[in-house]
This record gives sequence, C-alpha cells and structure tokens, in this order.
Amino acid sequence: MTGKVTAVCTSPEKGTPKKNIGRGVFLEDYGIQGDAHAGKWHRQVSLLSLDKIREFREKGAEVEDGAFGENLVVEGLDFRSFPVGTRLYCKNVILEITQIGKECHHGCRIFQKMGDCIMPREGVFARVIRGGEIRMGDEIRTDVETEKVVAGEQERE
Repeated sequence: MTGKVTAVCTSPEKGTPKKNIGRGVFLEDYGIQGDAHAGKWHRQVSLLSLDKIREFREKGAEVEDGAFGENLVVEGLDFRSFPVGTRLYCKNVILEITQIGKECHHGCRIFQKMGDCIMPREGVFARVIRGGEIRMGDEIRTDVETEKVVAGEQERE
C-alpha cells in the first residue's frame, strides 16, 4: 500500500499546534529534529490520514495541518487499519507503529470548539527505526515486499 506525504509538521513546545515545515529530519530512536514531542519513548512521531482530516473539515472544523498535533499527514493510507508493529517506509526512513489512538484530554481547542477530536481514534504513533529526511510529496509505503527489499539493503550496508 502506498500513500503520499502532504505535510510534515513540528512544534517547538508541547501544548501548541504544530506547523507544516515542508520537510523534517527524522532521527533514529528519537523523532523529528526540532519537535517538542521527540525523545526516547514510543510516541516519537504521530501520523494522521488526510482523508480523516478532510472528513472532519466537512463537519465544519477549520483545522490546518498540524492542528491535531500530528507530525505527518499522509494521503492514501488509513493508518487506523494497520496493526501495532507495522513498518512504514519513506525513502530511507523506517517508522514502526507503536500505538493506535490516544486518550483525549478534553481541554484541547478542537474538542472544545467541535465537541469531537479525531486524533484519539484516528491518529497513530511510531518510533523511528532508521532516520533520514521526509519531505512533502514523498511516497510512503507499507507491505511485505518492501520489508524484504529494505532488509536486503541493510545486509549490504
């Protein structure tokens, strides 16, 4: 399965909306350089499907990329359908899904305004297995064939 990265978002402080910066440097076992949520834990990178954001916007939500705290917005992949442990490949970057959804703190601005927030049920979290750069427009994929190719590349390195 293949999707396209439509936004790469970071924020320098926790509790603030992330902004689309167009590209990010993903650091192995850490997260995105310059993002407040990066660190040595299981939620280094957050991902949200563009389709889910569009559905939420159709309900009247005026949200920009990064408003849900997501680092990557991807078109064409429904992250919620992938189990924990799924690996995502974008150029040389490898991410591994570690958590699906999260408990919502009902104080978030989106929930206060809309009475709902999609991140708790649609967002997923990942850790960075192999670092590199991801840019808007990059292809991101997951499948068994890709996993074999990447494993072969690692053996040659």
